[in-house]
Amino acid sequence: MAASAILGPDGRPARRQQQGRRMAGLNGSGAMPWDAADSTSAEMDGWLPWLGSADADTNFYRDRIVARIRDMVRNDGWTAGGITKITDAVIGADLRLSSIPDYRALSAWAPGFDAAWAKEFSQTAEALWRSWTNDPGLWCEAGRRVTMAGVFRLAFRTLLIEGDALALLLWRPGRMAPGRARYATTVQLIDPDRLSNPQNRMDTIDLRGGVEVDEDGAAVAYHVRKAHLGDWWAAAQAVQWERVPRETDWGRPLVVHTFEADRIGQHRGAGGVLKPVLARAKMLARYEQVELQAAVLNAVFAAYIESPFDRDLVGDSLSPEGGEISAYQQMREGYHSEASIKLNNARIPILAPGEKITSVTAARPASNYPAFQAAALRHMAGALGTSYEQLSTDYSQSNYSSARAALIETWKTLSRRRHEFAGGFCAPIYAAFLEEAMDRGELPLPAGAPDFMEARAEYARSKWIGPGRGWVDPVREPQGALMKVAGALSTLQHEAAESGGMDIEEILDQRALEIQMFADRGLPVPPVLLGQAPPTVTAGGNALDQRPGGAEAEESV
Repeated sequence: MAASAILGPDGRPARRQQQGRRMAGLNGSGAMPWDAADSTSAEMDGWLPWLGSADADTNFYRDRIVARIRDMVRNDGWTAGGITKITDAVIGADLRLSSIPDYRALSAWAPGFDAAWAKEFSQTAEALWRSWTNDPGLWCEAGRRVTMAGVFRLAFRTLLIEGDALALLLWRPGRMAPGRARYATTVQLIDPDRLSNPQNRMDTIDLRGGVEVDEDGAAVAYHVRKAHLGDWWAAAQAVQWERVPRETDWGRPLVVHTFEADRIGQHRGAGGVLKPVLARAKMLARYEQVELQAAVLNAVFAAYIESPFDRDLVGDSLSPEGGEISAYQQMREGYHSEASIKLNNARIPILAPGEKITSVTAARPASNYPAFQAAALRHMAGALGTSYEQLSTDYSQSNYSSARAALIETWKTLSRRRHEFAGGFCAPIYAAFLEEAMDRGELPLPAGAPDFMEARAEYARSKWIGPGRGWVDPVREPQGALMKVAGALSTLQHEAAESGGMDIEEILDQRALEIQMFADRGLPVPPVLLGQAPPTVTAGGNALDQRPGGAEAEESV
């Protein structure tokens, strides 16, 4: 079959020069309509990245990427610290449930669903959740190692490092007994390495990195190794896979899998937040290691005494007679043993004729290191979704305005990550627990209430409260929060969650208890407990200027 050719204006095959011009640009001018499509400039020449699908670009390289990221987190302080800081900001000590049943939607099913019922239902559901997740027996976790707070923390940390968070919702009625488990529902975290295609086969139209999908691309089942490939003591189980459906026939989740998708059609995560900056993080770690070694060498003062011998004299000294050099060496030995002069108990070295002292130092351009480190950490902070100051813990160049701006920007990313993790991982676990609790008749329901699975979204509606955003200035920012509440721009519930990660009902209950404690003891109740705003003063004792852009001078943080 003849090869195809580009035809010229006359209908004949164009000459090679004409073909090149037409391939280079429009009308043979050589100019591309987009700089990004240019293939002739020094910047773009040879830049031809692979154009693949989301799963093809992700699953094939997943193991190599994850192994490298794990190595960095294990052995590099900056990457380990960045992961820990994000985990502490999103999950913290606990990711607390706030049950918010949608009583307005439920009222269409039956009468009795109102605000009073919603409050009673929320309080009961939250109390039952606390009893299950904080049981000292640790029955909420299949391995009985951590509470649910530990499950959430480890799952989110795995999500940041590896790109996936995976768990199985098991049903263990055999554990239920007095003094043991109260509920049959339990959670088992799964290492994402175990989620893979059976026998490590290549991806197919319905199997993507261990995730079985239907014709719409929705996950319907997961193929999980019975043991990790690195478990030499379980070699037989490591080559066996179990197919676990995503959910039961009636909709109860059996597998909880969440990941941060970067592209449409993606079914697995391949490395977490460190993936874009992994190469730079590795270079920074190597640079730091070399600079530390150089600093150690520079700290060692190496000196020696140099004699005036040349190579010929040294050769003569190797003869049996020894020559003049042997006599000279004997003279030096005797001279140094006798020439011991001290001044105020400090010895003054006196050299023999012809000797001189020479020192060795390892000089390196270490002055460039701080700038390189700061640039690398800023690049890493951008990928992690945090600020340079938070990652490096260097606030020496920050003032209130810059620190506040950095906190606001990073809080957007942290809030988004918490919301996505709560919806993709925490909410399915809570829904499975709530189904069992309702099936046992432990929650208040009006007559004619629908079954749980009929209105699962309405019953299981929830919000998850993590650590508060915190304050840069503990005076101005709480006052701003109160002004927003007074102006109907916010609520006490929102401000309590944002500032301290607390629930407003618990705050008010505790406040009422404290007021009663003062009254029981015949003590005057502090005005602040009665809702009266305390006087606000600056560090110098003067009233704080509360006008917009007040006259208070900025101070370095």
